[in-house]
Amino acid sequence: MDLRSELLKSIWYAFTALDVEKSGKVSKSQLKVLSHNLCTVLNIPHDPVALEEHFRDDDDGPVSSQGYMPYLNKYILDKVKEGAFVKENFDELCWTLTAKKNYRPEKNGKSILPPKDAFRLWCLFNFLSEDKYPLVMVADEVEYLLKKICMAMTVELNCVELEDFIAQDVQQSGVTVWVFLEMMNSGKLTRGIDKDVVSMAIEEVYREIVGDVLKEGYLWKRGQLRRNWTERWFTLRPSTLAYFTCEDRRDCKGNIALDGNCCVEVLPDRDGKRCMFCLKTLSKTYEMSASDTKQRQEWTTAIQTAIRLHAEGKKSLHKDLKLKRREQREQRERRRTAKEEELQRLRALQEEKERKLSELELLREAQKQAQVLLQQDEQRRRQQHEQLQQALEIQLQEAEQARATMQAEMALKEAEAERQRKRIRELEEMQQRLEEALSLEIKARHDEEDFRLAQAKLLVEEEEKMKALMSLQEEQEEYILKTQREKQELRQEMESKSRALEEAQRQLEEVRANRHRVDQDVVAAQRKLRQASTNVKHWNVQMNRLMHPIGPGEKRPSLGGSSFSSFRIPSQRDPGLRLRQKSESEESKENMETCSSGEADKRLSQKSNGEMDIP
Repeated sequence: MDLRSELLKSIWYAFTALDVEKSGKVSKSQLKVLSHNLCTVLNIPHDPVALEEHFRDDDDGPVSSQGYMPYLNKYILDKVKEGAFVKENFDELCWTLTAKKNYRPEKNGKSILPPKDAFRLWCLFNFLSEDKYPLVMVADEVEYLLKKICMAMTVELNCVELEDFIAQDVQQSGVTVWVFLEMMNSGKLTRGIDKDVVSMAIEEVYREIVGDVLKEGYLWKRGQLRRNWTERWFTLRPSTLAYFTCEDRRDCKGNIALDGNCCVEVLPDRDGKRCMFCLKTLSKTYEMSASDTKQRQEWTTAIQTAIRLHAEGKKSLHKDLKLKRREQREQRERRRTAKEEELQRLRALQEEKERKLSELELLREAQKQAQVLLQQDEQRRRQQHEQLQQALEIQLQEAEQARATMQAEMALKEAEAERQRKRIRELEEMQQRLEEALSLEIKARHDEEDFRLAQAKLLVEEEEKMKALMSLQEEQEEYILKTQREKQELRQEMESKSRALEEAQRQLEEVRANRHRVDQDVVAAQRKLRQASTNVKHWNVQMNRLMHPIGPGEKRPSLGGSSFSSFRIPSQRDPGLRLRQKSESEESKENMETCSSGEADKRLSQKSNGEMDIP
């Protein structure tokens, strides 16, 4: 069942809901609204003018379903792309239109199913119904759906109630969705079961059959980067294996695409995890752990089923199962029809047998009469046969004598012919030997001529190769002399470069020693600079105390820092600048000492004038 057939089933309910008078026709205004809503939920552009142009000849009255189908196929269904819309939203639109008219759960005074469960059962009914209109579901599919729901509730199906329902309400062609929903609302099959359990079972079956969910549940998954174990809610479909943070399926953590290159393997227990298995793809390997061995077996089997469906090009397991069940029903129907035809044929054969028995009795009477006549004819034939036999014996004796004479003549002629054939064979053998000797002589002469030509050619080639060998020997001698001269020059050049390399290494050692001494001088200068800075800060504090004594009840002013709170330490990365930095540090030290003495004089002068500068 393709996507178009699924959509047409829901649209058929919406169209028949708009047909209030059940005449098979709907007004164009209602079809405009329906078409606009269908385009909206299917995410395709809507052209309101197209409907008017398509039904230009139907201005006198409403439009029938046969007249609406060409427009529906051309302007709506041909533009639909699978995966571009949410199928559940589309079904909810059609359910809303048809439920207002046809679904009356409160007419019996009680309702077990909430609206959401009724909608899901309606979707399940559409999925399992036959591809014929009006839509009905056969008794086998009704039993299959009820068994799936009871299995999800972990209860056993009440076969007595089911047989009563099938006997009363299921017609020969099948049951309609409204009769099915009425039966579910009556509570005959769910007597004594909590409504929440029924709702959860319907949702599980809905997700399995309509949502193509092969299996769901919690599994422990190992991370790809941190390699830690996290519990995730997994949802398996024929093409993907998605995992979420919890079973509400809101926060999707990842999707694993399944194809023919994937495989499932069972792993031994390790890292404190048991019942482990892995899913291998072309790019990654996903390690997972189930709660027990049964769950691991169910998960591995379900994943292998999804991979098999993808390899066979099937998008839904239950669509395939539905087709198989339909084929089985058709086979049973064909067998039943064939059985009935066989019974009819057997009845006809029985009648034919009785008729033939009566005819056989008549034939037996006629046979008795014919047997008497046959005996009389047999006596006459015996007499004639004896006379003929005597005449034939006489002719046979004469023929034996003639045959003996003919055999003697044939033996003489056969001996003569054998001598002639032997002579001919000898002549043919002699001619064959002569022809073979002649052909061998001709072949020997040709071979001798070929050998002479090859010998002359080899002599010419030998002279040319001797000349080439002599020239190569001369070139080799010249090359040996040249190589010896170049070797001498190369040895002298290597000796000079070795001496230069030793000199450079010696200079490098001297430079390293000088750099080490300079580094030690810089460290000593830095140490002296830090000691001088500490002394300057100490004398500044002492001078401030002398210049501004603290009176009784007064607070000491906080020292925010001195003017010499920080000094720049030269970098030691460049060895060539070490000496210059050392001299600059000594000069900066002398300048700082001069500045410190100048600042002290300045502060003394400011104190005498009644002013104070706080560093």
